[in-house]
Amino acid sequence: MAEVLLFHHARGLTEGVGAFADELRRAGHTVHVPDLYEGRTFADLEAGAGYAQETGFDTLVARGERAAEELPEGIVLVGLSLGVLPAQKLAQTRAGALGAVLISACVPPTEFGGPWPEGVPVQVHGMDADPFFVDEGDLAAARALVTDAADRRLFLYPGSAHLFVERGAPSHVPEAAALCVERVLCFLDGAGR
Repeated sequence: MAEVLLFHHARGLTEGVGAFADELRRAGHTVHVPDLYEGRTFADLEAGAGYAQETGFDTLVARGERAAEELPEGIVLVGLSLGVLPAQKLAQTRAGALGAVLISACVPPTEFGGPWPEGVPVQVHGMDADPFFVDEGDLAAARALVTDAADRRLFLYPGSAHLFVERGAPSHVPEAAALCVERVLCFLDGAGR
């Protein structure tokens, strides 16, 4: 079984993020979910994104790096939307990363000193009409990341929801979320060996 470090999205450490972590735990994985917002949650994505900007993305990524310091090297990094920033940075820069799962976001590896490290598999999941994922360059970054790499996969789901995996959120898409979780669990099963 894999040890996972899961980073929440811009709404904070919500019940839906906890439910996602619990799905991974039920499959036998150890999942750590640090609170990058230090107890704050937001009802909508815009308010949470405003708080993230006010706090500073570098500060949030640094909080993620501090959370990883207490864990063994051999972990899988998972990020939901905003949480992709610390997950992707750690996957690219931390020794021993076993893989990364990037959901609803992806940035070019050059943001963290790129290129993507050889031998670190990655899955990117997003909705094919999500305006944040498609229009802000994440889909293009994901396509570039997976090009010509057998251990890197991009999964697109039909729809425009951004936080599609979060149970209880208005944007939750049960069918896509279930398929995403199934694919993440297969990935984790391979990484945990």
